[in-house]
Amino acid sequence: MILVTGGTGLVGSHLLYFLAASGSNVRATHRKSSDLSRVEKVFSYYTDKKTANTLFNTIEWVQADITNIAALTLAFKDCEYVYHCAAIIAFEPKKYELLRKVNTQATANIVNLSLAHGIKKLCYVSSIATLGNSEDGNSITEETHFNQNGKNNVYSLTKYAAEMEVWRAAQEGLNTIIVNPGVILGAGSWHTGSGAIFKLASKGMSYFTSGSVAVVDVKDVVLAMQELMNSALKNERYILVGATLSYKEFTKKLALAFDKKPPSKEIAKWKLLLVSTFDGLVSSLFGTKRRLLKANVKSLYTVSNYDTQKIKKALSFNFTAVCQTITRVAQLYISEHK
Repeated sequence: MILVTGGTGLVGSHLLYFLAASGSNVRATHRKSSDLSRVEKVFSYYTDKKTANTLFNTIEWVQADITNIAALTLAFKDCEYVYHCAAIIAFEPKKYELLRKVNTQATANIVNLSLAHGIKKLCYVSSIATLGNSEDGNSITEETHFNQNGKNNVYSLTKYAAEMEVWRAAQEGLNTIIVNPGVILGAGSWHTGSGAIFKLASKGMSYFTSGSVAVVDVKDVVLAMQELMNSALKNERYILVGATLSYKEFTKKLALAFDKKPPSKEIAKWKLLLVSTFDGLVSSLFGTKRRLLKANVKSLYTVSNYDTQKIKKALSFNFTAVCQTITRVAQLYISEHK
């Protein structure tokens, strides 16, 4: 039996399809408020509706908050392999405690239960946010160490701490794999993450920033995870980045996929910082949700390059061309929003 946490998320839902299609016995966790129909919708992206329904019904769903050890213990019964995909992505400092609870403490729960139940192998979905910055201009690799004392956002800090829990488990005898994907492009969650980027692009964009973005197809992420879990490789981590694009190039590809005019104006960093400051003031005065954090502005003007030779050599792995990914996801968005 294979256990997947975060089964209704972007990575989790696509992973479930490929596991179910392979004939594996799969159990997935979900929260009480989760919409399971979204997962079945993801399955329909890959096959006809009848087959999607049949495969979806092979999944054994368990309602379990990953911060609830008692519920998680039941989910681990008779499982041999675990894919830990559940997490919260947020950058607001005031959400640090929630991020620490879900990203770090819950990962500690997962690894402790994996050790207690004799799990054969655990795959943890981390992020390139836990990698350090290259000070000499070279590409970032799996060996580029994270600086805990640097100016990191709260999301990075909690995901890095979660990785430390996984490495601890490896020291205690658990076979582990960590994947560090870039911005994951995929269909199914149109209001959050990269799905929101496609939603924005469908309306047209006027501006771009001077930074770069590292992206990867969700299919590449889940297929790499499966191959790593099925291999003899263990206690290693792998960067999953299909391409690194300037925001000018990235937004142009998005615009063309929606038959929109590409953005032609570069917006200065100081302007977005001013907007972020005003946004923070409004949030403090009226209790509204932050729309633009300084951490987000910083990332929009940061240029980084990632070396993916490790995964390519380990599995002879080839990433999907970014144009193919953007076109496919954009077409799925259009088909759902006619």
